[in-house]
Amino acid sequence: MLSFITEKQSCWDRLRAEKRPIFIYGMGDGALKIMSAFREKGIVVSGIFASDDFVRGHSFEGFRVHKLSEVEEMVEDFVVVLAFAAGYQEIVDKIHDIASRHTLYVPDVPVVGRGLFTYEYCMENAEKIQKVYDLLADDYSRKVYANIINFKISGRIEYLSSVTTPKEEIYKKIIHPTMNEVYFDLGAYNGDTIRELLEFTHGKYASIYAFEPDRKNFKKLAKFVDGMNHVYAYNAAAWCVDCELPFAAKAGRQSAITAGSENMVSARSVDSILGRKPATIIKMDVEGFEREAIWGAAQTIAHYAPKMMVALYHRNEDIFELPLLIKDLNPRYKLYVRHQLYIPAWETNLYATL
Repeated sequence: MLSFITEKQSCWDRLRAEKRPIFIYGMGDGALKIMSAFREKGIVVSGIFASDDFVRGHSFEGFRVHKLSEVEEMVEDFVVVLAFAAGYQEIVDKIHDIASRHTLYVPDVPVVGRGLFTYEYCMENAEKIQKVYDLLADDYSRKVYANIINFKISGRIEYLSSVTTPKEEIYKKIIHPTMNEVYFDLGAYNGDTIRELLEFTHGKYASIYAFEPDRKNFKKLAKFVDGMNHVYAYNAAAWCVDCELPFAAKAGRQSAITAGSENMVSARSVDSILGRKPATIIKMDVEGFEREAIWGAAQTIAHYAPKMMVALYHRNEDIFELPLLIKDLNPRYKLYVRHQLYIPAWETNLYATL
């Protein structure tokens, strides 16, 4: 079982055994999560560096923030730990350039939830992981799935670069969007994924339903769809039932449902809005609450089998729990996994079609 998982030692264990200095590349939430894991595992940080444009003589968590060139002048041989997400070719190329000169790890820390994705974690969930692997519809999906898991254990970026698929290929070979889609965009942000779909349908659609809980993002979304016919934008979270939820608004894409927040946001389910009418495509990128959003669309999924595009990277368990849930709701689905350009394994998504 799990013969496709070849990485047995986690990047955390490798880093703990390192004799060379370890420098974290980046600041912010990712760096804080990695430094917290370092403290738990007794891994020593030697310093922090950032891209030249971000270095202004400031400090982060008690470390002076250096430029990479400064670190290279000070230390002959060191290990780099990437602590931010990169989704643009220019930045990805820069990371690969650094990896060509230094040992580089990208530790996988969950966007939401606790715990680390290790080989031991895989063994605890081996039956479910193997089941998903066996259910996947094509060899390339199985390769992507294996590589993503091996990356999450090892932190080695070559596992990502060898299975990165352009967005256009996913739409044209798996989703096959038509000019008559009833499209649900759950986590619509500023309308970017609506724009993405319309590129492949020449601007044609039957209707679009867009959910975005963050107020600032919703204003951008509302501006984008203003004047478009049959587009319904909701300043709401996607959920299993209609209710109100505590919500922490943050900059950009990082807003999320957060227990204890005093701010409340409306939450809607796909099924309640449709009222037993069909949807043809449902996209879900809802910051770790995909499971609840799927349950909120359970009737639609079971009866109408809309094409599904679902993020698999927010929680450790998403990569096996979400495919199994969707397959249980509609066993007719064919399941595909693809990874778009991103370091770490963000933009790893499940695609379900008939």
